[in-house]
Amino acid sequence: MRLLTEFGMGTSLRRGDYTQAAKRAVQDALWHNSINLAELFGFEKEAMRITVDVGVQRPDQVDVAALAEVFPYGSTTFNVQRGGLDIARPEGTGNPTIMANVALSVAFEMEREA
Repeated sequence: MRLLTEFGMGTSLRRGDYTQAAKRAVQDALWHNSINLAELFGFEKEAMRITVDVGVQRPDQVDVAALAEVFPYGSTTFNVQRGGLDIARPEGTGNPTIMANVALSVAFEMEREA
């Protein structure tokens, strides 16, 4: 059962690094809350099932293993798809500014009472 969804945005201003922008978006989503869901429902933190939806213009340029390192516990699933925004430099040369968007959902396997 999904209990929490947070959203985040991250950028790579000059390097053209889609992974860095996505990582910053993940951190932004995580830092938005301090809800201790595991403790609230009596679960271990490792029981968290975390789904991370990432939107960037070049999904193939995102290193999912680098994003997974942000999470100290729980099992993660990543869905990287086209989204976000690339903003060309005003002078017309160099890497674009990359904006990544993330929706991060936390769930637990919970039994329902019949």
